[in-house]
Amino acid sequence: MIKFVVAGAFLALNFYTYYYLATNEVIPPRTTFDEFPREIGDWRCQEQEPMSERVIRELGVTDWVVCTFLRDSRPRGRVGVYIGYHETQVRKQGGGAFENAIHPPKHCLPGSGWNIMQSQVVNLEIPGFPEGGARVNRFMIARGNDRQLVYYWYHSRGRVIAEDWRKIIELFWDRATRQRTDGSLVRFTIPVVRGQEEPAEEAFRDLASQIVPMLSAYVPE
Repeated sequence: MIKFVVAGAFLALNFYTYYYLATNEVIPPRTTFDEFPREIGDWRCQEQEPMSERVIRELGVTDWVVCTFLRDSRPRGRVGVYIGYHETQVRKQGGGAFENAIHPPKHCLPGSGWNIMQSQVVNLEIPGFPEGGARVNRFMIARGNDRQLVYYWYHSRGRVIAEDWRKIIELFWDRATRQRTDGSLVRFTIPVVRGQEEPAEEAFRDLASQIVPMLSAYVPE
């Protein structure tokens, strides 16, 4: 009985929030990813990788950057970066209520042939994060003999969010109080060579500590 009451209250809050509290959505100004640097410290991205129209529609993304950054200096490194920005996560005309919602990578990775071997939520302390760090997702994934380290989080309206449930709650709250549902997914993917995680961790932290402080220009707070 309690479950039905909670579900009913959630649906009522959903209806009230979307139809009464926030009918006019705010789309904040921002810098587009066309201006995202391809050279960051010792790291270089030769060119942005394309996404097909089908993938763009499925993701519901407004603007994005997909780059593999390489570091030629020692220690060498290779880090795949995806930042997808959604200017709105509410319905399009004729679409579902969450047609543009950010897709959790843990739901998409198995569909791409990757198995999630390890999944953790960890506290990460790097420049650009709140004092004391922020909670982010850390995955170890495998496909055949390949291993990759994945870090991702939701960078939305001035918050760093790891948990899907918290992302949803914050989305409802900001829709009701700030008329905003914009947000982004930030993901770093690093190959793990010969089972050695330490070089992959070092490469991630080095590049992420330079990218994260830039994000507020592309992902409004």
